[in-house]
Amino acid sequence: MRNRDEIALWPVYFDSTKTRREGRRVPKKLARSHPSLEKIGKALKRLGVPYRLVPDAAYPRIHWKKSGVVLAKKTKPKNKILKEVALMLEDEKSRS
Repeated sequence: MRNRDEIALWPVYFDSTKTRREGRRVPKKLARSHPSLEKIGKALKRLGVPYRLVPDAAYPRIHWKKSGVVLAKKTKPKNKILKEVALMLEDEKSRS
């Protein structure tokens, strides 16, 4: 069981190949195709948010696929952190 001071950031939240119904939480223009746990973790590190990776976790809606999850310390509301991470992922995408 996770702590109340942590929020779960599933890769599907940032995946442009998924619909909102399938679990995407950020606008499509900020999403990227198949984001990895490491890239989400790197974005959180750049934002200065403490986090930990749980690679063997499965998103409840897709429970048969172990996509992993990033548990981040709740320093702001979840929606703000989601948008900031998505912007960092987008910034990283434009750099490469």
